[in-house]
Amino acid sequence: MKEFDVALKAVAEGLRTMAQGMEKIAEKIEESTPKKQAKEKPVRKAKKAPAKKTAKTGTASDAVLAVINRSKKGVNSATLAKKTGFDNKKIANIVFKLRKQGKIKSVDRGVYTKA
Repeated sequence: MKEFDVALKAVAEGLRTMAQGMEKIAEKIEESTPKKQAKEKPVRKAKKAPAKKTAKTGTASDAVLAVINRSKKGVNSATLAKKTGFDNKKIANIVFKLRKQGKIKSVDRGVYTKA
């Protein structure tokens, strides 16, 4: 049993010396290899989409209402989208609110005039 303990200690000591040698080799390798300098990437700010131009009034509802008020026969949703620059969903929401407020009325399916 004593021989086993002595052999085990010898193996442990051998492993320690090997580990120290490996550390020295690793340090020399790190010293000899050129270090790449990390380039700092410039921080890019998120660009906002330019605001779509609306009528001189201000709110989207005012822009749609202004287009409808200028029309004598009425305006359809496609024309509203073209003149205001809004998408169809936004036009539909604005028209719904304006009809609910009583500011516009529907003369035909998808055609709106001032109330």
